Amino acid sequence: MNFPPTFKQLKYLVMLHKTLHFGKAAEMSHVTQSTLSAGIQELENLLGLQLVERTKRSVMFTDIGNKIVSRAQNILNEIEDLTDLAATAKNPLFGTLRMGIIPTIAPFLLPRIMPALGKSLPNLEFHLREDKSQTLCDMMRAGELDVILFALPFDCGDVSEMPLFEDPFYAAFPLGANAPEHLTSSRLDKERLLLLEEGHCLRDHALSACRLVGKNAREELSGTSLHTIIQMVANGAGVTLLPGMAVDAGITAGVDVKIVPFEGISPTRTIGLVWRKSSPRAETFKAVGNCIKDVMEPN
Repeated sequence: MNFPPTFKQLKYLVMLHKTLHFGKAAEMSHVTQSTLSAGIQELENLLGLQLVERTKRSVMFTDIGNKIVSRAQNILNEIEDLTDLAATAKNPLFGTLRMGIIPTIAPFLLPRIMPALGKSLPNLEFHLREDKSQTLCDMMRAGELDVILFALPFDCGDVSEMPLFEDPFYAAFPLGANAPEHLTSSRLDKERLLLLEEGHCLRDHALSACRLVGKNAREELSGTSLHTIIQMVANGAGVTLLPGMAVDAGITAGVDVKIVPFEGISPTRTIGLVWRKSSPRAETFKAVGNCIKDVMEPN
């Protein structure tokens, strides 16, 4: 091999692996399909290996192709981190920040924190992406996000964590269902528990909360969003656990449910920021986290 792979060749390869479609990969790379295809062919010739199996209907990566994509993604992340390092050295609180946020936080917390972030960090431009925890972690590892605001604990790989505040759980009962004033483990054991569907970290945190109060959490129904779950509760399908920030934001307003706190110490989920340990923008993320802490401190 007379010369190393180029940045563009690696970028084309990673984008093709992401889309498994030459046309889409070219569009997302802002080049023509022929340019992208030629770049990947040049990379294969350079390495002396077939990385991609091409047919008229599908694109499939070889085993060595998948391994090289993984290495290529790490290289691209390092190059991006190098660029960020230079920019951060000039001004850590300036530039674009791509932040992921999960659906059980975004609609309830963003209206509270974004005005404060805009005021305290006016030179940071926030680009927000709402999605499930695992998807956001995958995007961060792929260099598509800088930092994630979600609920801990969650296994996101080799990351740095900054816990911000505790978000307590409350129970929601159908109105008129003889709901207690405070929830106990004995009462929760008698109820059908409604939870979000698989893939939402709030589901796992709610189940952990149930174990803390002694319930062998056997959920019987699930929903796609907290708003759907609330409607199911109002119609007598069971009870659910809601994060405090959703209750504070008025998620149950106009819905026939009763909010019940836990007896004694309420179980909580920890809200925090995570970012790649290799990122040079830790000071930027900490400034964002401290601003969020200041907003949430009264609670």
